[in-house]
Amino acid sequence: MHIMEGYLPVAHAVAWSAASAPFLAWGVRRLTTRLREQPETRLILGASGGFTFVLSALKLPSVTGSCSHPTGIGFGAVLFGPAIMSVLGTVVLLFQALFLAHGGVTTLGANAFSMAIVGSYTAWGVFKLAGALRLPFNVSVFAAAMLSDLLTYITTALQLALAFPDPASGFVGAAAKFLSIFAVTQLPLAVMEGLLTVLMMNLLRSHADEAVAALLPRAKTL
Repeated sequence: MHIMEGYLPVAHAVAWSAASAPFLAWGVRRLTTRLREQPETRLILGASGGFTFVLSALKLPSVTGSCSHPTGIGFGAVLFGPAIMSVLGTVVLLFQALFLAHGGVTTLGANAFSMAIVGSYTAWGVFKLAGALRLPFNVSVFAAAMLSDLLTYITTALQLALAFPDPASGFVGAAAKFLSIFAVTQLPLAVMEGLLTVLMMNLLRSHADEAVAALLPRAKTL
């Protein structure tokens, strides 16, 4: 998912940064409000960021110019909602680009759009839908984390296909190629991320169930 530094054409890098900007601006506003109204959530917010950082720092080679790894986005998106988690995920990606050489500054907009934004909103939407269907809590968390991971990689594959269309089959052929290569590593990783997210959520609930219960109603909003 981390598209490496300088890999995207300049026009694509700028376009993805512009597309990410409104989501991040809204996220910063929501985060500021949350910290002002609920300063006690800082610890869980930090834990969500740490979970994302550790999982998304695990890197497996996948295709030229990118890699496969869990994202860790679903955990925080379920607790805090997608707007706040999009900011947190972008901060994680920035630190990884600067200190771990994962991704890059020029490709930060594209990476943030796929993981921090699409990943967060997917997790939040799936969790809300699962709740409306009255699915068990653990099933809802698993589905949110797993599908968040998969949608992140689908988005990255489409980003790469737009930047590097196949000479013969164009965007569609390139997208099929990138998706098929990602699927080999990402499908099992997504399942593993879903299970690990359920484990972490239950661990958090066992130690701070009241705090989690207070966060979940707030996470139903953008």
